[in-house]
Amino acid sequence: MTFQLPFLPLLFTALVFIAVYAGVVLPAVWSRKPARRHAAFRVLTQLLAALRRRRGR
Repeated sequence: MTFQLPFLPLLFTALVFIAVYAGVVLPAVWSRKPARRHAAFRVLTQLLAALRRRRGR
């Protein structure tokens, strides 16, 4: 089974989304340590701000 070219960008996008979700969103919500929650929240805020700036172009 070979992957077709249109499928690869979708797979890459899904993998990036899962990595960001697991690495930033979940710690921001579920961590018991306030410092970790705050740091994850700051990273999430920066990522969302970058996406908003990019859409505004």
